[in-house]
Amino acid sequence: MNEDPYKVLGVARDASQDAIRKAYRKLAKEAHPDLNPGNKKAEDRFKTISAAYDIVGDADKRARFDKGEIDASGTARPSQQDFYRQYADADGGRYQSSAGFDDFADLSDLFSDMFQRSGRGGAAGRGPRQMRGQDLRYQLPVDFLDAVNGAKRRVTMPDGRTLDIAVPPGTRSGQTLRLKGKGMPGMNGAPDGDALVDIQVGTHPLFERDGDDIVVELPISIDEAVLGGKVAVPTITGKVSLTVPKGASSGQTLRLRGRGVPAGRNRAAGDQRVKLKIVMPAAIDDELETFMKSWRESHAYNPRAGMKE
Repeated sequence: MNEDPYKVLGVARDASQDAIRKAYRKLAKEAHPDLNPGNKKAEDRFKTISAAYDIVGDADKRARFDKGEIDASGTARPSQQDFYRQYADADGGRYQSSAGFDDFADLSDLFSDMFQRSGRGGAAGRGPRQMRGQDLRYQLPVDFLDAVNGAKRRVTMPDGRTLDIAVPPGTRSGQTLRLKGKGMPGMNGAPDGDALVDIQVGTHPLFERDGDDIVVELPISIDEAVLGGKVAVPTITGKVSLTVPKGASSGQTLRLRGRGVPAGRNRAAGDQRVKLKIVMPAAIDDELETFMKSWRESHAYNPRAGMKE
């Protein structure tokens, strides 16, 4: 059973979206698998935190969760009657609507009327009226890395059936996957409806997506910036070695070719852009301070010389 997302993130139900985002980033960084290699408990905790943020980190989903329209996994729970209320038959065609059904006491009245009309058509020699099955819509939360790399997911549809869904590599938030014939059954030999799966991609504490590129900020020490060297950098498929050039500056961007969103149909693989960030030691000791004072006396320079007021 999914945990209450507010309790998972340690925030009150009336917390602001900014407070929820800050709580998520703090917890996600503490439990991230890259910082806890081999720690299965931390990995499971990270998944729980991410799932909670997928719900309350999105203002629309949060509102639906607070109203009880979706559960803690993001699954909608409309009644079967709600499904049939979405569609009405108009001269053999199908249109989506939430109106026009209030005149029926219940669904039995609706189907009774439909069959009576079909019978009248049959009397005229046309046979029973066919109706294509209605489509079913489902919102599927997907982890950032699963959306980028591709994954297989088994989900429970609002009508209780389970479906195996292949999430293609490079899937974006808002994309809709159409599963042919997985909707409601058709009537009198008409084709079944489809299942429409709307993808909602979660955020990641380390990676951001920019087109087909993956962007990550990499902290480096002052000596790595000055002397250069090889450092480990996380990618969407695991850590790789990156060469930091001598004299690197904060904000400098290095590129890992082909390490972004995987190639797909009519799409080349993206790159990973690594933004360097020089991080000073927590405490400046006497040795470093003495060295820098001496260095300043003979090598002073002004990095802001080119700035205009």
